Amino acid sequence: MHIEKKIEKNRSLKELTTMGVGGVGSYYLLVTEIDELKEALHYAASAHLPYFVLGKGSNTLFDDRGFAGLVIHNQIDFFSQEKEKIRAGAGLSFAYLGAKSVQSYLSGLEFASGIPASVGGAIYMNASAHGHTISSVLEEVLFITEEGREEIFPASELQFSYRTSSFQKMKGAIASALFCLKPSLDAREREMGYLEYRKKTQPLHQKSSGCVFRNPPGGVSAGALIEKSGLKGSSIGGAKISEKHANFIVNTGGASCHDVAELVALAQRKVFAIFGVFLETEVCFISSGE
Repeated sequence: MHIEKKIEKNRSLKELTTMGVGGVGSYYLLVTEIDELKEALHYAASAHLPYFVLGKGSNTLFDDRGFAGLVIHNQIDFFSQEKEKIRAGAGLSFAYLGAKSVQSYLSGLEFASGIPASVGGAIYMNASAHGHTISSVLEEVLFITEEGREEIFPASELQFSYRTSSFQKMKGAIASALFCLKPSLDAREREMGYLEYRKKTQPLHQKSSGCVFRNPPGGVSAGALIEKSGLKGSSIGGAKISEKHANFIVNTGGASCHDVAELVALAQRKVFAIFGVFLETEVCFISSGE
């Protein structure tokens, strides 16, 4: 397939993320087929080249110095359905998957609508909202190893917990997934309710990476702790803690990854000083690799 010929050099990374920050990637490759993903992973491993598999670019912050490796942009976005089972490519929009499922009066992925992630990214982070998780309706995952080999993992053999999955400790990439849903005439109504709630409570029309921090144990949300610390609306450079939802940092224009990191550290220090709770980040900071 001669994957080397398709690789771009010195690609701006900020335009590939929902936050809109980051430097330049040394190498960039868009893949739309599973065979391309296999070859890309094998190429990176054989060349001892650091790689990062990118989906929709939410929950991802690239270093201002860029990434000294290969960014594999997974846009394998096929969709197929047989009764209550849906198979989707890892690069498919998770929000689109949610919307398509409720159109068929299927329940289990209503919460996905409005989440700016890819299917692969949602599985990787075990996305959840409104009391529902992606792992609860997941049947199996097709995974590609660094050697370019296919492996099928039944969901029952994978470990999922809050914002974590087995894939966070594995080398390779998610290629596709199979979901098993349940019939429901109310699925569309629930989806619309979730979307309306997001519009009211989250800064959907501003550049952000989604929720910055994981909610700590104990039932109090990270956003509530940040707000009670008096940090709502605080800013550093072009990065600002959203006045609509304190667990979102928005790019008000020209923000750098450094600005965001400084604001993250400020929130962690302040919340810990007041409440004795250390907030762990949900957003992934991707180092330059230099």
